[in-house]
Amino acid sequence: MDFTNTLLLTLRLAAITTFILLLLGIPVAYGLARSRSAWKPVFEALVSMPLVLPPTVIGFYLLLALSPNGSFGHWLQDTFEVRLVFTFSGLVLGSLIYSFPFMVQPLQSGFENLPAHLAEASYTLGKSSWTTLWWVLLPNIRPALLSGIVLAFAHTVGEFGVVLMIGGNIPGVTRVASIAIYDEVEALNFAEANRYALNLVLLAFVFLVLFFRYNRRSQSWTL
Repeated sequence: MDFTNTLLLTLRLAAITTFILLLLGIPVAYGLARSRSAWKPVFEALVSMPLVLPPTVIGFYLLLALSPNGSFGHWLQDTFEVRLVFTFSGLVLGSLIYSFPFMVQPLQSGFENLPAHLAEASYTLGKSSWTTLWWVLLPNIRPALLSGIVLAFAHTVGEFGVVLMIGGNIPGVTRVASIAIYDEVEALNFAEANRYALNLVLLAFVFLVLFFRYNRRSQSWTL
């Protein structure tokens, strides 16, 4: 039962994180793709920071910020009765920050590679920027959308340092598959560790096969 619950918790975390990242990533990527500001490299660097920082660094600062002993964490708990450290909600927040560039960068690249005449034609027809984004541009970057979804989902499933720092290792609450594998190896229970790892390998393989199959169809539709 613990094995099944751990895998389901991992998939639930990845699914929720990916869905929220998609909602946040689209406007951010679109804004970065269209921006001509001198500050654009600064914003791109901020978005990309999780790519180069060790996960434990991100987890450590999140732990400091969200802990009830810190000013912000204390304010959250005192004002809204919200506690994020060692909770599933905290895992989601940490995953959002850590996987953010894996969603934004493919989408930004997709928007930047679109022909300019697509948006111009929509504006000529009197469509708003919002309508143009959702009904003209997004359907034309299907491969980039799918890439962002796959990368964000897979990255969340495999993350270890951030979730361990901010979530700890509470069975049924914050114990995801990557932490379970580490625990079983530490306990020299290699059979159970292999059980978790093999299921993640199979999941990743099926997910990637579906991705490449759909991506190939999307490219043929575009052509």
